[in-house]
Amino acid sequence: MIVAIESASTDVSIAVADLDGALREVDGWSAGQRQSHELLPRITALLAANGSAIAAVSALAVGTGPGSFTGLRVGMSVAKGLAVALDRPIIGVPSLPAWLESEPEAAVAVARAGARDAYLLRRGTTSPEIVDRDVLGDVAGPYVAPAELVEAFALADAVQPLRAAAAVARQAALRLRDEPAGDDLSRLEPAYLRAPRGVPQAAVDGS
Repeated sequence: MIVAIESASTDVSIAVADLDGALREVDGWSAGQRQSHELLPRITALLAANGSAIAAVSALAVGTGPGSFTGLRVGMSVAKGLAVALDRPIIGVPSLPAWLESEPEAAVAVARAGARDAYLLRRGTTSPEIVDRDVLGDVAGPYVAPAELVEAFALADAVQPLRAAAAVARQAALRLRDEPAGDDLSRLEPAYLRAPRGVPQAAVDGS
C-alpha cells in the first residue's frame, strides 16, 4: 500500500493506493498555514477509514514541487520521517504534472512562486515557467490552482488540486515497478526553481 502526500500549496491532498497504483481513497483540504498540525492526523484517519494502520504502509510518495516553501518542507518532512521510521521506500513526484493529471480538463497548473509571481506548467510541456501575475491573464485556462492563489491572483475558471495526491500515488507506483528501492532519501529535496526568500540560490541548486 502506498501513502501519497501532495503539499506544494495551501491546498493539501493525501491518498492511499494499492502498489499497482489503484486508488483506494483520496482526501484534500485547504490547510492554510496548518499543514504541520493537520497532515499526520489526516493520514492516520485516512488509513483507519480503509481498515489499515501506519505499519501496513509499503511505500511513501511525495510531491516535490515547485510551490510553497512551507508546504513542501512539511510534506517532505512527514514523508521522509515515515520512510525512515518504517524502513520503506520513498518516491518523489513532480507536483504540477500531478495536478494536471488529477484534473484532465485543466490546461495549465499554477502555484505560488512569490508575492507577484507564479510557477506555471502548460499541459503538454515538461518544464514549469516563472511568470508575473499580470501575465496569467493572457494564459488560456482552465487552471488548476490552490484557492488562495485563485483569490490573490484573481484567476477565473479554476479548480483546486484537491485530488493531486492520487496522481502522485499512480506515478510512484509506476516507478516502483522498475525502482523498488525508491529514491535516495538523503538526496530527495523539494524543487523550487527559485530560492525562497532568505534562502541562497546556491542552497536550492545544491552547489
